[in-house]
Amino acid sequence: MRLGADRVRVRVPATSANLGPGFDALGLALGLYDELDVRLVGSSEVRVDVTGEGADDVPGDESHLVVQALRAALDLVGASQAGLHLVCHNRIPHGRGLGSSAAAVVAGIAAARGLVADAEALSDDVALGLASQMEGHPDNAAPAIYGGATVAWTAGARTGAAPLAVHPDIVPVAIVPPTRLSTSSARGVLPATVPHQDAAFQAGRAALLVEALGRRPDLLLDATADRLHQDYRRSVMPHSLALVDALRAAGVAAVVSGAGPTVLALARRTAQGTDADEAIATAFGPSMGGWRVLVLPVDTDGVQVVRVPSG
Repeated sequence: MRLGADRVRVRVPATSANLGPGFDALGLALGLYDELDVRLVGSSEVRVDVTGEGADDVPGDESHLVVQALRAALDLVGASQAGLHLVCHNRIPHGRGLGSSAAAVVAGIAAARGLVADAEALSDDVALGLASQMEGHPDNAAPAIYGGATVAWTAGARTGAAPLAVHPDIVPVAIVPPTRLSTSSARGVLPATVPHQDAAFQAGRAALLVEALGRRPDLLLDATADRLHQDYRRSVMPHSLALVDALRAAGVAAVVSGAGPTVLALARRTAQGTDADEAIATAFGPSMGGWRVLVLPVDTDGVQVVRVPSG
């Protein structure tokens, strides 16, 4: 396949996976974005300039995750490779459970979509399959691609996703700690098996969460209860789980965002703000200790790519 453009701009949202009981399946796109400018160059040079989150940590060459995903997408559709110059402005915190790696993968695939002549060769469904293959699971990639809330699944080599309704009164509030935690560390403490009664509990709450998200926000506290992963992770993120406990005791539907350590409150809109505001203030007292509170809209667009005219 031939290339159809030599420069594109990409915007990709942060995401929160699991949402409590929806382990490796449910995800939500958030109104916090990484933005990239991707330009083909006439040499074999690869240069990645990064500002914002992770600027001092991510590589500036071929090993950058966006570049790897872009290359994989071009290979998938048989398009020519070229030198690249990327300018990335990152707002999604790294290593915090807000989908930064999925955002990089999805952004690279979307950039390839904008660069090739036939964008449909890298449709959303194709992008989801490739992103899930690179990520290992589709829970963050799906909302990053489609926007909104999604439920994603794998069936053999096939990956699928379906949109879920989100009630307009739901306000995601991300409470981001100053420390990072790798996904591998968070997954490393999970057991190989769980009790049957916990599995049954989890299935019921995941089903209830779909109803709570779309039509019954008053059910969110019960619907976000989890027995599959959060308590097992307490040893590697004790402060995050202590915050989850405090907020839930105050009636707030709080969960660990993805693999953590960010805490996500699925708050409800009130005349003064959200029903989580007072509980968060009480939990921290006069000092936030480096934690940040981000009140974020639900992103409904997913990843966006536009071609930039030459010259």
